[in-house]
Amino acid sequence: MNSHKREIKSFFYSQYFSDGLRISAGILIPSLLALQFGDFELGLTMSLGALCICAIDSPGPVQHKRNAMAIGNGLLLVVSLITGYARLNVYTLGLEITVFSFLFSMLTVYGNRAASVGTSALLVMIFMMDKAIPPADLPMFCANILAGGLWYMIFSLIFFGIRPYRAAQQTLGENVADVARFLRLKADFYRPETDIDDNYRRLVLQQISVSNHQDAVREMLFKSRLMVKESTGASRILVLTFIDLVDMFEQIMATHYDYRHIREKYAHTGVLSEIADFLHTVADDLDIIGFAVLANTRPEKLSNLNHKLELLKLKIDEVGAEDKESSNLVLKKILINLRDVAKGIGNIYKYYHSKASDMLLNDTREVEYSKFVTHQDFAPHIFWDNISLDSATFKHALRVSLVCLVGFITAKNVSLGGHSYWVLLTIIVILKPGFSLSKQRNYQRLIGTIAGGAIGILILNFIPDKTAQFIFLVVFMIGTYSFLRLNYVVSVIFMTPYVLILFKFLGVGLINVAQERIIDTVIGSTIAFIASYVIFPTWEFQQIQHDLKAVITANISYLQKVSESIAGKPVLITDYKLARKDVFVNSANLSATFERMTSEPKSKQRNIKDIHKFVVLNHILASYTANIASTIIRTGPQQPHADALKLVKRSIAVLKETGKKLSGEIIEAPAKPAEIVKTAEVAPAPLSAEDVLMKEQLGFINKITVDIAKVTENILR
Repeated sequence: MNSHKREIKSFFYSQYFSDGLRISAGILIPSLLALQFGDFELGLTMSLGALCICAIDSPGPVQHKRNAMAIGNGLLLVVSLITGYARLNVYTLGLEITVFSFLFSMLTVYGNRAASVGTSALLVMIFMMDKAIPPADLPMFCANILAGGLWYMIFSLIFFGIRPYRAAQQTLGENVADVARFLRLKADFYRPETDIDDNYRRLVLQQISVSNHQDAVREMLFKSRLMVKESTGASRILVLTFIDLVDMFEQIMATHYDYRHIREKYAHTGVLSEIADFLHTVADDLDIIGFAVLANTRPEKLSNLNHKLELLKLKIDEVGAEDKESSNLVLKKILINLRDVAKGIGNIYKYYHSKASDMLLNDTREVEYSKFVTHQDFAPHIFWDNISLDSATFKHALRVSLVCLVGFITAKNVSLGGHSYWVLLTIIVILKPGFSLSKQRNYQRLIGTIAGGAIGILILNFIPDKTAQFIFLVVFMIGTYSFLRLNYVVSVIFMTPYVLILFKFLGVGLINVAQERIIDTVIGSTIAFIASYVIFPTWEFQQIQHDLKAVITANISYLQKVSESIAGKPVLITDYKLARKDVFVNSANLSATFERMTSEPKSKQRNIKDIHKFVVLNHILASYTANIASTIIRTGPQQPHADALKLVKRSIAVLKETGKKLSGEIIEAPAKPAEIVKTAEVAPAPLSAEDVLMKEQLGFINKITVDIAKVTENILR
């Protein structure tokens, strides 16, 4: 199958497109049914309720969706009633907008799902601002909005009830494709022509995507009793596939060495290019599996990886025979990692070509699953503890509150028509806790609105047929919600013509509406941009130190597991995997913070080069630790060896000292890590080749930790 065709098909099998179809149907059906029964106004009101509640319908366990949408519907009724009465007086409406914008923005402290509930409540408040409903009719109107919200909730839950595994399957398939892209970037390190620093930049960006999808899959699989407890083949295969995929990702991380060194040592042999070619073949096979998971089919026949491994082994043996002075042990270790990766792919392939009953997990695994997901605390004190200018969420909520008030006043005095809520709507969707995210969303909203407005005007002017216009409306609507999480600017490009066509059906003038929407968007974008810069601005350099500390702590924990194994103590595989997960998640968070920092004003980019060095060094450290950990897991607890133990303990000590500095602790007479490492020479017992390589790797880890300590000192200056 052509790769481009597969990518296009993958989109139509993906959760993004599935979400677009579900949300569009959930919003459209009430209006279309009501139109058939001659009460289009009722249908529009119900669709408004569905439109607000769909903001909560983001990926995650079904029980979380259900609870959040139930709370959202309660808020839908309360907020619509309050807004309906508050709008009778401009001052009470301004007060409501200010207070509710603050309160619902503060829900971010309880996580993304709670934040979406707050967004839903703000949406209904904004849409009700310009609804001229007589007070006597208001309760019934709000009840109709609630009916639309309840309809969408029931529709969405039924949708997932029919195919309970589909959402997890789609997210897992997308994660497989992410890992394949990550593997291709790792493969490029073995090509002498690849710029190592530039490739690292792309690698850490891809790691963010891998980590985000892994977290999403964990949420769906391990927080759902349906997936963990049920003995159906479908749920078990999903769990097994994900476990093997995460292990495979560790092996891919573990295929890491000093690339400059191995290029100098082996580039002339041609073996590195063959390793790169093999990794690209593995990535192709992963793409095949990922597409099959998305399409809910069995994977096609994969490449003969074992045959390719045998050819690669012969080449590595040949290198060892030709160059007696240069050991090929490093290449052999890479070969072992590659075999583990190939084995993982083979296991996943077998899951879809064997009897599921042969692979059922034991119920005892459930306890382990719960350790791999975070559990949100909804205690009231969390809200009150964040009522402080030290809290980024509090500053964000204050900013949203003040800016919405300014936007409301501006809209009442400047807006061209009867849709002044578009100014507030623009502000709500653009303002994010950090400047860089707000800036990005601002740019995307402006470009999308202008481009989409032009498309909408062209369609309505040159395609007068109502049926064709309705087809375009449905297509644009599906596109809007399909790309909402995937590519926001494309989503807005679809959204604007969808809104213009909708208003044309409602009998509102085309050019006036297009002009009003674009101008209101520009007004809202301008207010939001200025506010994100001057009203309690949140810059990434304020967050970066916390992320650096979290990464250091996670690496210490990971190295401590290695240290315990080297000391001869048994360490549970689950403990290794938990430590590994913490390193990968915190590394992805750090990389994301760094990327956001690069889009901020130059004056706010503190120590940007040193932070980039830290990100790269951290990736190298995590890869080397994963390399040693995978060896230990494969071979079991090591025979205690003094030299290896001293090296890993010194690395831990360096990281602990670095962590204290990041915490602001005063360290009396700190020892210089570099000097400590130089004194690490101990007369060892005779070592095997494996022990020598492990000692070299631990020595390199020690060097990396020292480099991290030096870079951290530069950052803290």
